[in-house]
Amino acid sequence: MAMVYDDVSWVDFDKLENFMTDVFKSVGVPEEDAKICANVLIAADKRGIDTHGIGRLKPIYIDRINDGIQKPVTNFEIVRETPTTAVVDGHDGMGHVIGYKSMKMAIEKAKKYGMGMVVVRNSTHYGIAGYYGLMASEQDMIGITGTNARPSVAPTWGVEPMLGTNPLTFVMPTDEEFPFFADFATPVSQRGKIEMYDRAGKEVPEGWVVGKDGKSKTDPKEILKLILAGEASLVPLGGIGEENGGYKGYDYATVVEILSAALQQGAFLKALSGFDKDGNKRPYRLGHFFIAIGINAFTEPEKFKKTTGQILRELRNSEKMPGAERIWTAGEKEYETWLERKDKGAPLNKKLREQIIELRDKYNLNYKFDFEKG
Repeated sequence: MAMVYDDVSWVDFDKLENFMTDVFKSVGVPEEDAKICANVLIAADKRGIDTHGIGRLKPIYIDRINDGIQKPVTNFEIVRETPTTAVVDGHDGMGHVIGYKSMKMAIEKAKKYGMGMVVVRNSTHYGIAGYYGLMASEQDMIGITGTNARPSVAPTWGVEPMLGTNPLTFVMPTDEEFPFFADFATPVSQRGKIEMYDRAGKEVPEGWVVGKDGKSKTDPKEILKLILAGEASLVPLGGIGEENGGYKGYDYATVVEILSAALQQGAFLKALSGFDKDGNKRPYRLGHFFIAIGINAFTEPEKFKKTTGQILRELRNSEKMPGAERIWTAGEKEYETWLERKDKGAPLNKKLREQIIELRDKYNLNYKFDFEKG
């Protein structure tokens, strides 16, 4: 996605990943788990998914651990299992660790039996969904995952936040330098992007958010407060009402909600708010699902990759709209962002730079950053 920041400093990816690992360790996350968490976050920054990278380190993970609503030590419990499936209870541990172990288990099952599916209850925010799909794609598999989330999206013709941003993600290997990488939320835009506009001090585009009055909202600071209070909602893919297919985004979000709650008998909808009936903070208890499909159970992986790559190339090479420079396919922009950033690092705006210094000083970490000079 395009950056909305005007003032950025670039920080080396390895340095930033090591820093995040040390911050996680400072709040009690075991070293190996801390490395997984940091690797998931830096994967987002590398691909330009800035809504889910370093920007979420403090407000989503560190603050929640310090608030006592997320456990730094993860109890990964398998509560039910068959050769091809499993149900996992994450006991409010680190979502990245739970997601990594769950997809790894699905992949191992797919290696033996052609397909594997693992569902999770009582987890926490697991970062970019595409990370887990990539784990499968790198093993010549199709990776599918989704997660429910705190309510922020209204159903079609509704104005009450009921569903989460609920990404439905597919990653598939190709014969190109990058996989087919479809990782996006089911509303028009997700909360993380609203947070980015807030950090940048810019207005949100018209039509992303609807208030209780049925009108669009554009002030990101106001939007974040209204969503938290249940007075505004994100809009499903397709927009407000049915004319432009808003019911399709609504239905896909509901599919994710069901697969993230019903199979594993986990929490759903308003139970994911993060607050009890008295307004006190509590664990979010999110649900996830992970599917790995072994391509070699159907055809030779190289043939699959060639066909998939050819489909994508023919789409990109099809006739363009007048004035359009290019047709894209999923994963292409993320790959090109990586090529642009690999020697520069991650872009940090003023607020993120301040958060990094705050975390460094709070936990007495020995890091110096170039943006501190002058």
